[in-house]
Amino acid sequence: MALIYSCFLFLLLSSVLHLFFDHSEKVEAYRFDEITANLKLQSHVISLSSLMPARVCSTQAQGSKNLSSRLPQVTHKHGPCSPLKNGKAKIPSLRQILIDDQTRVKSINSKISNKDQVTDSTVKLPANSGSSLGTENFIVKLGFGTPKQDFVLVFDTGSDLTWIQCQPCSGACYSQQDPIFDPSTSSTYSNISCNSATCAQLKSATGNTQSCRTTCIYQITYGDSSYSAGYFATDTLTLSSSDVFPNFEFGCGQNNQGLWGSEDGLLGLGRDQISMVSQTAQKYGKLFSYCLPSKSSSTGFLAFGSEAVASSSAQYTPLLTESNNPSFYFLTMTGISVGGQNLSISPSVFTTSGTIIDSGTVITRLPPAAYSKLRSAFRQAMTKYTLAPPYSILDTCYNLSGYTNVSVPTIVLYFGGGTDLNVDQSGILVQASSTKYCLAFAGNSAATDVGILGNKQQQTFEVVYNVEGGKLGFGAGACN
Repeated sequence: MALIYSCFLFLLLSSVLHLFFDHSEKVEAYRFDEITANLKLQSHVISLSSLMPARVCSTQAQGSKNLSSRLPQVTHKHGPCSPLKNGKAKIPSLRQILIDDQTRVKSINSKISNKDQVTDSTVKLPANSGSSLGTENFIVKLGFGTPKQDFVLVFDTGSDLTWIQCQPCSGACYSQQDPIFDPSTSSTYSNISCNSATCAQLKSATGNTQSCRTTCIYQITYGDSSYSAGYFATDTLTLSSSDVFPNFEFGCGQNNQGLWGSEDGLLGLGRDQISMVSQTAQKYGKLFSYCLPSKSSSTGFLAFGSEAVASSSAQYTPLLTESNNPSFYFLTMTGISVGGQNLSISPSVFTTSGTIIDSGTVITRLPPAAYSKLRSAFRQAMTKYTLAPPYSILDTCYNLSGYTNVSVPTIVLYFGGGTDLNVDQSGILVQASSTKYCLAFAGNSAATDVGILGNKQQQTFEVVYNVEGGKLGFGAGACN
């Protein structure tokens, strides 16, 4: 009997010890997973080779969205995936890109200098085509005319008017890769009358002056002194065999000069009446999205309507409208974290400046007080690396000679509605030279200058513009 009792106690003790150690192992495993997750929230390990210029297009870099023929591919205009065969064209240095970027930022602030209260309203005002912002980085291919001719356009959320170069070049046309559009070869082309309500949308058009004779003339000047002028016209716009838009209003430019590459024109994705977003609203409902690839060797996409729906994990923040600048897409920025730590920044810092999202600005611009906090926290997390002299507008640079991989802190940008943008690792550093890498953020000159979420920090996200619904979404990991 005693033997049986002893055996029972042994088995009971064994069971208890087994449960104890099994539970302990699960707790340790849980803590290990939690620590690993926290580390992922705090830092990225970046291969420096991933930040270097690419020479070969990766045909497999299609992202998670099914890129059918209905979705125009987005490529970097100077990258190996670009349909523009740059040939003799000189690829600009980072220094020149930053100079052009700063010019664009100054142009944006010039347009927004007469500030008004930013609200959630959806005020619609006539389009201002008299001036715009500057050259862009990403391009798409669209069709014009009947029969359709394909043209490569830079796309810009900060501009409204779409234009292409047209024959005859009465003034001058810059050199482009594709044959210049000849309106006489399109059976659906038509000039717009200068006495029409359509022409009146253009503040720069001759329809608003006594010089009007028969045809509406547009002229548009960009912040970098580039310009385009010609006939305001209509023709068929083709995105795919099932997405065709007759009587699309665009600029048929016969006098175009400036800092254009070999692209054929510009696609305006602003909010006003003459933008593509507004002109295709009946079919697409003012809903579009894009994904900018993290490498010039990869492709992204530009999607419209039902195609422009991010994954269910996408986060949305309200789109705001400034009545004096209804074309821009305003957001409410609320904070920043670095390495998992929220920075102590007063909300008034962001409300004083306001914030827009812009497809054409490269480097995100922050109010001086916000950038100062970001810079300090980033430098504190990077003390193991050697600081290097500033590079153009980038003042936090490192000499990473001898390193193959580096550990950098995560950077999360917070927006209204509880939305956060965990910046992809490709949007944190930019390569300035073979050994110098810099923080890809910059501070504005004044607290009142508008904050800008640039395209470097938008990379790999599907950015969804639900203009009719008054919201903007970020869907992570949409393209490589």
